[in-house]
Amino acid sequence: MVDITHKSTTLRTAIAQAVVKVSKPETISAIENDTVPKGNVFAMSKAAGLLGVKRTPDILPDCHPLPIEFTGIEYKIDGLEITILFTVKTIYKTGVEVEAMHGASVVALNMYDMLKPIDKGIEIHAIKLLTKKGGKSDFRDKFRKDLTAAVVVCSDSISAGHKEDKAGKAIITKLKTCDITLSEYVIIPDEKEIIQKKAKSFEKQGVDLIIYTGGTGLSGRDVTPEALIPILDRRIPGIEEAIRNYGQDRMPFAMLSRSVAGTINNTLLLALPGSTNGAKESMDAIFPSVLHIFRILKGARHD
Repeated sequence: MVDITHKSTTLRTAIAQAVVKVSKPETISAIENDTVPKGNVFAMSKAAGLLGVKRTPDILPDCHPLPIEFTGIEYKIDGLEITILFTVKTIYKTGVEVEAMHGASVVALNMYDMLKPIDKGIEIHAIKLLTKKGGKSDFRDKFRKDLTAAVVVCSDSISAGHKEDKAGKAIITKLKTCDITLSEYVIIPDEKEIIQKKAKSFEKQGVDLIIYTGGTGLSGRDVTPEALIPILDRRIPGIEEAIRNYGQDRMPFAMLSRSVAGTINNTLLLALPGSTNGAKESMDAIFPSVLHIFRILKGARHD
């Protein structure tokens, strides 16, 4: 199955349809008058659909097991055609399009099975996805495409040439996927004055996003949060909480994260962990959705 461990949980909705076409008006009358020998067609087919949608990952090997939190089934009769509308909702990391189409298919097959004793000319067609919502595809194109970013690696050992930077490069890779232009990538010692000077310099240059990595641990030598918090105009706790919650779902030590998020005028500043996994997961936790901030910051709206 596709790896979805990096994805964030969101509300996902899918609506699918299937069309059952009978061959004579008497079949429709039997359905409406509840005289079909095998029972109530709509009620029993709905029950079959409810069972079917829950069993989707058991039938289709690449589908993830996921919580089905709502299933809605509607019928519309138009002449000799019965249109089945099948809605599925979940709050999860992946969508429910296949579940909706599978559910609609099962409903249609159950209707066929119940009606075949009285109608030998039944057809099933037009099984398709009508709409889907949720996930990154609903939001990606709403973000500005002209954003610039600076990545600052805070590490005494890396700046001295004793270690190779991997966290900063992981951040840059994520930025590229979000269509953000890298204006500068620098490595500096984890020293308060240098950290503050870099932040103020990038803000004056008009950089939209400044991302620090490193210096957020609990060691007495890690001073990035202490350096950055005093120069912020405002903290944004929701971003910090999102990073920690995302990490905590993946490993128990994320509760110790001292990641910082805030703004200097219209520049967003982030301080992320210095480990490669910590930096990568922090970026996965908030990007691209965090870019919505540039539509609401004063003076940053570009309509």
